Parts: sequence; C-alpha cells; structure tokens
Amino acid sequence: MKRRDLLRSTVGATTAAAIAALVGPATAAAATESGRGRDRTLRIHILTYDGVEEVDSIAPAEVLDIARVYFDANLTVDYVTVDEPRVITMNRGAKMVVEKRWDPRKADVIIVPGGGWFDPTAPGTQFEIARGVIPRALADAADGRRTIAGVCVGSMLMSAAGLTRNRPCTTHPLALEMLAAEGGILKPARVVDDRNLVTAGGVTSGIDLGLWLLEKEFSPDLAVGTEGVLQHERRGTVWRAR
Repeated sequence: MKRRDLLRSTVGATTAAAIAALVGPATAAAATESGRGRDRTLRIHILTYDGVEEVDSIAPAEVLDIARVYFDANLTVDYVTVDEPRVITMNRGAKMVVEKRWDPRKADVIIVPGGGWFDPTAPGTQFEIARGVIPRALADAADGRRTIAGVCVGSMLMSAAGLTRNRPCTTHPLALEMLAAEGGILKPARVVDDRNLVTAGGVTSGIDLGLWLLEKEFSPDLAVGTEGVLQHERRGTVWRAR
C-alpha cells in the first residue's frame, strides 16, 4: 500500500476534516464529487529514463496522486520506461524502481519529463534525443488516441519526435529557441494546451501541468481542491486552443 493510501485509511474522518479545513467543506465536497464523476479510469503514464529530472517527473505525479487519494479521482499514475523495467538513475542521483514497461495502448495521458539538458554526453534529454529510442516511441504513440504532455525540456523529446512541429507549445526558456527552430509555434504561457498536445515551461511547471490536467479531464473543482491540499497557487496563464 502506498504511504498516502495508508495514511488516508488509518485516519479516516480526521483526514476528511483536515482537508475540509484546508480547502473548505464546499470545495472538498465538489472536488470529491467531480473526482468520482468520470465513467472510465484516466490512465496516466509518466515516462522515465536515466538522467530524468526529479522534479519534472515527481511533481505531476504528486499532484495527480493527491487528487486520487484525497478526492477519489478516478485515475491511475504509473512510471514507465521504454527499456526493460529497471532502476532509473535520475538527474541528481536519486534512484527510482520502474516496474512497468512502455505500452501506450494502456495510457490515456503520457507525461514526458525533461532532465540533464546541458551535457549531451551525460544521461538525460539530449542523450535520449541522440539515442533516438524515445523519440521513435513517442512518434508511434501520437496517433490521436491519447494526450501527450511535456514538462520542461521533455518538450524537446516531443519535438525530436515531430510532435510539436507547426503546433502551439512551450518549454524551458533555455530551449525555446531550439523548439522554434524545429518548427514549434511558441506561446508565452506557463502551460500550453493544443488539444491532445500539452506542454509546460520550466521545472516547477510540472505542478501546474498536473493541476491543468485535472481541470481539463475532470473539473475546476478537483483542481482547486488539489491545489489547496498542496498549498500551491498556480502561476501564469494556460494558453488553450479553441
């Protein structure tokens, strides 16, 4: 059992009262109602690889899992790798056991974190672009049946796959020029939503991306409730295609 599930199961009504105190009883009730109001489970996969940025990958998972546990959001979050399941060494040396292999057919949303941008010879985003395995996998997955979302320079892996060409997008400020040179239509927003393609700016924008996905796939009430539990206020504007 995950730590947060255990805490929720053991403290019960006390936790519910604490959440209501954080976000208000009306917001808590509305968030829970909207979290349960989805007919089919939203399956979210977060792509990992050696050199992936810790915050890029963990922040959206934290947001989404809070919605699942505290507001009964009908979603699952799994870390995956395009290689065999294994222990991933992240950008700052943290280890992550990734138990599931990439299978886009089992995902409704694929989140692509960035990491390790500055040294193309070290594990990270540029290394994976040169290796080519992840860009090819992303290109194959972009068949219109699922949303692909990039955090920070994870958008550059999507660009290498051809996903951002001639489409509104964003990335970390240090990679914006390259993203535009590769055909992306830059939008000066924290999160850019072009229907089944969503991109977010720098490292901490992964929190805002997670909250936007909750709003988009469930409701503003669920996003606001989760935001209150996180004690986080969303920054900037979500640019959304009409």
